[in-house]
Amino acid sequence: MLEYVLIAFIAIFCIQFIFYVFIFGAFAFSKRKLPNTAFNKPVSVLICAKNEAKNLKKHLPHFINQSYPNFELVLINDRSRDKTLEIMKEFHQQYPTKIKIVDVKENEQFWGSKKYALTLGIKAASNEHLLFSDADCKPVSEHWISEMTQHFSEKDIVLGYGAYTKVKKSFLNKLIRFETLLTAIQYFSFAKIGSPYMGVGRNLAYTKSLFFSVNGFADHIKIKSGDDDLFINQVATKNNTTNCFSANSFTESKPKTTFKNWILQKRRHVSTATHYKPVHKFLLGLFYSSQLLFWLLSIVLIAFLFNWIIVASLIFTRFLIQNLVIGFSAKKLNENDLVILTPLLEIFLIFVQLFIFIKNTISKPHHW
Repeated sequence: MLEYVLIAFIAIFCIQFIFYVFIFGAFAFSKRKLPNTAFNKPVSVLICAKNEAKNLKKHLPHFINQSYPNFELVLINDRSRDKTLEIMKEFHQQYPTKIKIVDVKENEQFWGSKKYALTLGIKAASNEHLLFSDADCKPVSEHWISEMTQHFSEKDIVLGYGAYTKVKKSFLNKLIRFETLLTAIQYFSFAKIGSPYMGVGRNLAYTKSLFFSVNGFADHIKIKSGDDDLFINQVATKNNTTNCFSANSFTESKPKTTFKNWILQKRRHVSTATHYKPVHKFLLGLFYSSQLLFWLLSIVLIAFLFNWIIVASLIFTRFLIQNLVIGFSAKKLNENDLVILTPLLEIFLIFVQLFIFIKNTISKPHHW
């Protein structure tokens, strides 16, 4: 029986090797390439907010004070019950030529749909080139618009990185940031090899004409989540999509502070992934399954000391390759402090994801 376990373990190692070297390595070991031509066309920055008065008051100055010469800020109030709309109007009074407000009313046909609110915002946007973020985010630099939109000179979709604020002496913070880093490595890498499958709404750009060429969110409008990743999964190709991971192009958000709230957030994200294209669901499922099986089978083999030299060598090789890939990627995305904790964070995350999968199978998560 242990011989079969060893064979399975070697096969799983090979799958992990392929993922880390040939897929994730495409991003980890890549060099940043600047577009051949400059981009200086007008840009519309869209922020959809629901009960985000405090965050808007705190973060809007970071968007308004961007150094880009020609942009508008489209603020979308999605049926808020707090003072979100009032805060938007206050900023509009200060910057009437730069800010546009879209006040979304209740619509029984699209009840509680962020996609409906975003669609209205996109229709109201004056410009062809759109850049998206969230109310609980802020750009890390005044050059955020410039860095993200410069890639519009060659592509219609730009995938960016949405980081989370670092909190000292917090394991949950490191776990959240590690999961975000691993997700970014995945979607940047798949885009790099010509098979883009998702982006994050905290930092994403695409053209208005592309949005309307596929009737916007029509194909998945009944799915409440996925205004970012499902749309990208639908329209992104190797010819129209690129990555932007320069330090000045990041956005930053405050992460969840309790495991319960983070689990609820991840349940929503995972439920959306079930609607990806079959090839992406297969590859992402294969990667997660191979992660889980690698550790389970290695524990069994080590426990029985069965061919332990071979097993230990494969574990060490996988650990070395993984740390190189995650290390180079973390350096690009300014997450260097996570690398040393990779084995611990990975194992913990694997079982969190298993719990989420089982939980989502039993009951559906709540959305927006």
